[in-house]
Amino acid sequence: MKKSFLILAVVAMCTITPSQAQELIPPAQITVSGEGKVKVEPDQAFISISVENKGSDATSVKKENDKTVAEVIKAIKDLKLPKEDVQTKRVSLSSPYDYDKKKYNYVATQTIEILLRDLSKYDMVMEKLVNAGVNTIGTVDFRSSKLAEYQSQARKLAMKEAQLKANDYVSVLGQKVGAAIMISDNSQPNYPRPMMYSSMAKGAASSDMPRETIAIGEIDVTANVTVSFKLN
Repeated sequence: MKKSFLILAVVAMCTITPSQAQELIPPAQITVSGEGKVKVEPDQAFISISVENKGSDATSVKKENDKTVAEVIKAIKDLKLPKEDVQTKRVSLSSPYDYDKKKYNYVATQTIEILLRDLSKYDMVMEKLVNAGVNTIGTVDFRSSKLAEYQSQARKLAMKEAQLKANDYVSVLGQKVGAAIMISDNSQPNYPRPMMYSSMAKGAASSDMPRETIAIGEIDVTANVTVSFKLN
């Protein structure tokens, strides 16, 4: 029986044509990475703000926080920001234990997120929010309204760099880069967070607010790829 299986295996191997045997051999190839980067001046800001109150009584702390939040929401409405650009993100009431005073305190917090589409209004918006009672500014993320367009540019630059690398490597071997046989997108979302604040003075006077408080600068929109090219 064993001899029969051996004979069948030999016959099967003999029936493989030269072209089929060649197909079983992986083609000569080179794998390289490429990065594309586009520097962009942002035209939007994503702002996270919070109102926080502390006290020994849960009911009074919650009422005080709700009162302040109402003033903040009124200020936001007065700014005439689009409704879809303003969202209450988190509402919480916690009771952390104060080990020094050996008692529980209550902390009420409400967080609101704002997409500001006109950066020229940044200082005016922040001034009104702080004066309305905002006492914590979590983060300010700079963004671009044309992100998809710049991402496309970055991807094309990444592919060009990968092809250039491959040509550099094989040029000394007398070979040429052929068609791409595998492309992997390794890009990761990248929003810088250049500004972080906390515990701002509640009710800061308008005259105390500095003007032009942000340096917008540029953000990098990047794309990373891994490409395998067939070698001719």
